Amino acid sequence: MIDGISNIGPVNVQRGQEEKTTKKTADFAEILKEAFDKVNQVQKNAEKMASDFALGKISNIHEVIIEAEKATIALRLTTEVRNKIIEAYREIMRMQL
Repeated sequence: MIDGISNIGPVNVQRGQEEKTTKKTADFAEILKEAFDKVNQVQKNAEKMASDFALGKISNIHEVIIEAEKATIALRLTTEVRNKIIEAYREIMRMQL
């Protein structure tokens, strides 16, 4: 098994010495967390708009339906991405070394 693979990033090679660049690379876990947070925010926004419509604060049903559809699509996309990640992980684990 390869240790330290999560520390791999862009590298500058000068005179035989490796020097990490100062540009910070985003960690895969951070990218996923940000994406999940965005989906959660879209879900909360749609929920708030639905409750505001029920209370009579919003009179335009079209906006509420659009936000609800955005939330549904975001959740479906998140689920599909999760499924693909799990499928890729399982495929990697089946590989023979």
